[in-house]
Amino acid sequence: MKKISLALMLAAALSACSPQYDWRDYRSSDAPYAVLFPGKPASQTRSIQLDTLAVNMTMTAAEVNGVIFAVGSAQVPDAAQGPAAIEAMKTALVSNIGATVTSNKSSADGKQATLDVEAKGSQNGEAMRLIGHFVARDKRIYQVIVMGRDKNIVQDTVETYLGSFKLN
Repeated sequence: MKKISLALMLAAALSACSPQYDWRDYRSSDAPYAVLFPGKPASQTRSIQLDTLAVNMTMTAAEVNGVIFAVGSAQVPDAAQGPAAIEAMKTALVSNIGATVTSNKSSADGKQATLDVEAKGSQNGEAMRLIGHFVARDKRIYQVIVMGRDKNIVQDTVETYLGSFKLN
């Protein structure tokens, strides 16, 4: 499993950072979802390993005030692999910031499986926080995350962002 998450690598590549929120409606061209980003997003696709499963993940992210808002999407060969894949995504992200999970909820019905997690950790001596929503539907998997310095994360912004994520 990659030591550094795709979200963190993408954030490092983003050059513009503004403390102002500039909400933008984003509709993915390669996966059926829409979301509001608080800044101009950038996208990158690369192959990643989720435990024993290799997938091509497209990560679209915006960074505002040191906080990353990202959606990762990928397709697994078999829908039955989805729940394990989203668990692996969650585990990788939590471990990347050396975090402890403070809240973890999961649900499943006939259509999809979801995980919601909140974790706190530290990176380079700074308190970090991760809020994530993970979805497995059919052969598609998604991670919708907010991650950054705990002191810079605004709860209203998190709620707006996560609440705007819709599968088409």
